[in-house]
Amino acid sequence: MSIRKAFSLVFIRKSTEILLGLKKRGFGKDKWNGFGGKIEPGESILHGAMRELKEECGLSAQELRKIGILEFEFEENEVLLEVHVFETYKYYGEIIESEEMRPKWYNLKDIPFKEMWPDDEYWFPYMLRGQFFKGYFLYRGQDLILKYNIETMEELPSLDHIS
Repeated sequence: MSIRKAFSLVFIRKSTEILLGLKKRGFGKDKWNGFGGKIEPGESILHGAMRELKEECGLSAQELRKIGILEFEFEENEVLLEVHVFETYKYYGEIIESEEMRPKWYNLKDIPFKEMWPDDEYWFPYMLRGQFFKGYFLYRGQDLILKYNIETMEELPSLDHIS
């Protein structure tokens, strides 16, 4: 029996660029990623995503589009991470470096996959094409994927009730 924990992951997009953040501490340190994190008790997934985005890079989203759901299991760990992936082209504010993340724009042709979580190479193409997707990854450590599955979906089920 695994324990499910909900997380958010937000990507700020332009037509040919994506904003990534270099994680400066904690889980995933020294990896480029989107912005997000744990959903607080009593907080909706959408609200948590917007809060984490603001805390980590200073930007506020005018709207967030949920594009994917990723489930991560790590060997020897009973917690299943359920990550709700969002994207937006509509945002405002000044990009700042936070204690946790150092933001940087990347051209879509130059995404630094070798400095990111290994699973990103599998599901990023779906996100970049604007396709809804659901993925599952089983890791050994933080660098070895033991098994995975990705499927496209017509629409995403609403899971905003999970906290």
